[in-house]
Amino acid sequence: MHPVAKTARIAGALYLSTLPLAVYFWSYLPGKLIVRGNGAASAENIRAHEILFRFSILGDLFTHIILLCLAFLLYRLLSNVNWMQAFVMVGFVLVSTAVGFFGALNSIAALMLFRGADFLAAIDQPQREAMAMFFIRLHTQGFLVNEVFSGLWLFPLGLLVYRSGFLPRFLGVWLFIAGCGWVVVSVIALLFPQYYDTAFSYAQPVVLGEMVFALWLFVKGPNLQAYASNQSLEPSSSWSDV
Repeated sequence: MHPVAKTARIAGALYLSTLPLAVYFWSYLPGKLIVRGNGAASAENIRAHEILFRFSILGDLFTHIILLCLAFLLYRLLSNVNWMQAFVMVGFVLVSTAVGFFGALNSIAALMLFRGADFLAAIDQPQREAMAMFFIRLHTQGFLVNEVFSGLWLFPLGLLVYRSGFLPRFLGVWLFIAGCGWVVVSVIALLFPQYYDTAFSYAQPVVLGEMVFALWLFVKGPNLQAYASNQSLEPSSSWSDV
């Protein structure tokens, strides 16, 4: 297999894997363990299934690592189109990963409070549970903030795909629109949280472009002849020709 096609297929496989990982670790498991607005019930669930909660934290971190590896693979594939845009793309993913790792600390803090370690004995259990729920809510808010970067990194990616010549232009347009969708949903979550669920459901057809792009990379890959022609050109290093 051509190295470029191999890179594209690995990137597509990683990208496709983020969907089930995100659904399981960012939605399904928290929904099973955390009872919204009920610290006592959440504490009981987490203490009874502590390994599962720890597994969800580990899975959260692993998903962000997958995204980071994906960004570097896409950089390798697309940097010859415009290395500056590819660099910005990776930069946004690096920030997103940092936010995600920092958010995991909130989950760890909540677990410590729910367990009630020896040095927390001076704090009453209802207070510990309330504080733990605060950290869980803080983790959720960090996730919503991170959706901004989930959209921002798609802007340079969409431009790179559109201008590449070896990937379909409609995928670049769809990725750019998906980026707009993520940013809009995040802004709604921060300003009008009561409408977040509705906005998220309406945005699904838009952000589906990411999975279409991932599937294209995995199944079809880039046009190798067009890629070879692109390699013979001088790499662009600015935004002026966008």
